[in-house]
Amino acid sequence: MSQIESRKRFRIENSDAGDGFKTPEKKISNVIGASGDYHDWGVDEVCGYLRLMGYGEWQQRFRDEQITGVTLPYLTEAHLEKMGICLLGVQLELLHCFRKLWFCSPVEKIKIFNDPIHGHIELHPLLVRIIDTPQFQRLHYIKQLGGAFFVFPGASHNRFEHSIGVGYLAGRLVQVLHERQPELQISQRDMLCVQIAGLCHDLGHGPFSHMFDGKFIPKACPTLDWKHETASLQMFDHLISVNGLESVMVEHGLELPEDLHFIKEQIAGPTCIPEGDGQETALWPYKGRTEAKGFLYEIVANKRNGIDVDKWDYFARDCHHLGIQNNFDYKRFLKFARVCEVGTKKHICTREKEAGNLYDMFHTRNCLHRRAYQHKVGNIIETMITEAFLKADPYIEIEGSQGKKYAISTAIQDMEAYTKLTDHIFQQILYSSTSELAEAREILNNVICRKLYKCVGQTQPKSKTKISNDQLDILASEVAQAYPQNSTDVKLQAEDFIVTIISMDYGMKEKNPINNVRFYCKNDPQKAIRIRRNQVSQLLPERFAEQLIRVYCKKIDEQSIEAAKKYFVQWCINRDFTKPQDGDICAPELTPLKASWIDEEDSEDDCPGPTNGTLATLKPRTRLFQKEGPSVNGGSSNLKQ
Repeated sequence: MSQIESRKRFRIENSDAGDGFKTPEKKISNVIGASGDYHDWGVDEVCGYLRLMGYGEWQQRFRDEQITGVTLPYLTEAHLEKMGICLLGVQLELLHCFRKLWFCSPVEKIKIFNDPIHGHIELHPLLVRIIDTPQFQRLHYIKQLGGAFFVFPGASHNRFEHSIGVGYLAGRLVQVLHERQPELQISQRDMLCVQIAGLCHDLGHGPFSHMFDGKFIPKACPTLDWKHETASLQMFDHLISVNGLESVMVEHGLELPEDLHFIKEQIAGPTCIPEGDGQETALWPYKGRTEAKGFLYEIVANKRNGIDVDKWDYFARDCHHLGIQNNFDYKRFLKFARVCEVGTKKHICTREKEAGNLYDMFHTRNCLHRRAYQHKVGNIIETMITEAFLKADPYIEIEGSQGKKYAISTAIQDMEAYTKLTDHIFQQILYSSTSELAEAREILNNVICRKLYKCVGQTQPKSKTKISNDQLDILASEVAQAYPQNSTDVKLQAEDFIVTIISMDYGMKEKNPINNVRFYCKNDPQKAIRIRRNQVSQLLPERFAEQLIRVYCKKIDEQSIEAAKKYFVQWCINRDFTKPQDGDICAPELTPLKASWIDEEDSEDDCPGPTNGTLATLKPRTRLFQKEGPSVNGGSSNLKQ
């Protein structure tokens, strides 16, 4: 008797007396209905399911390994082989049988979120358990774009919805790779870990997001090298521990501590930063997954080339709330994503025809920074909020573990205290009544009433000159010393100026991130190739990074602002920076003194003749129509064409 006939006979003999033969689907429903959810199955129910589906000969192996129902959808070929089930055909049949259970879970176990960007999305029950914790719910109260909502009225969305979006997109990308390339052997464990990493990657953000780790912490703790990714790892550990989720993760098929390492390594990003040729070091730095699955580390936080689901979500979400057009469609990237071998490593690649679209993606990122994230008004509002937080820092008390008190700047040392630190600290200071917080309260009240420090100009250093943030105080003193002779009677001091340095790039400083992307062609999807910039277009940027220097004046009366603009123009002349856009308007008596500011091409058009380093003598333009004969006033004239 063949194996197939034996299984059919087994099913009929073991069917209920009055029912006759029933389809496996009906039997699955009956088993789940009788025992509740398959997640609640013990070893006996698992063995009963094996007998029901015609695989009773293997039930003893499952009984010996104490396999319960919750682990069935997460089993892999490696697990089955370890149990002594070595035939590939039997392994695939069993795995297909078990993964049916994934879709038989009761509806109430899977939550559906109606997201304004991605529509109705479903999340795994384990992700829902993580979302329903105080540590994750805290993200409701942290603005995604910090103080940008003071400039863009719609930009009041938060880290909570962004994190859910990233978790969803991480699942989409890993699912696409799993379905398109089964040979990658992406398991349900892998897929779940990638989704958790996407969901939890921003747990460590502080009040007003990047303002906290980009402005406040560097000033409050200048010797501390701290980023929100560091706190994300600590907060994730805290979330899992205090909510007792280790056992829940095991119930859902994860293996600890291996999968915890994998999740945290994705949040922190790769430790091997690509070199100029895009190749990593030879040593594999991860504990969570082997090098064969190294491409999984490129999904959530891709330090290799910056193409990851985190960017995909904030491009779409931020543009939606800012009212800015998003020119990148992640759904198209999903259609062409596949894993190819690059030397001895595997990387996520895309079609060669997508190279131009990827340049557009990074251009979109640059535009978002230029138009919104680094908006000159939003930038100074965050600077003022930072000043207020610094003045309030010694007087704010946040209770942490074991009743210990922490300040705003020290709450990062204790995750229980940090859980309580959100944007609400702004209102706590604003509505306070204590004398210790009077200065901080006044600054925040000025923000609310729009009494803001004024931007007096923006410039750029020459291409090979780099200005570092530790020079800001020196630069403010230089501006104050750049007193324009005979052009203003107002005297300003260094403390009246704020200088900010903004670095604009494509995500990898001076490097072109597309050089670290690999592509494949339609005729040979297995072979990864590189595409250089000159193979795409002659109109792409020559450089991929620049610095902007902005100067603000704390005195906001009209006379001080006018004087500060002249100080700024004189400072640009002294430092040989680029000409401010409004330089000719705010300081017309100063700009002619800078010979290099006279654009040669414009001078050729508007003022023909050599400049010789000084203002050129204006020559009359050549007339398009030359008059012959008497003047117009004296009668008719003939015009040459």
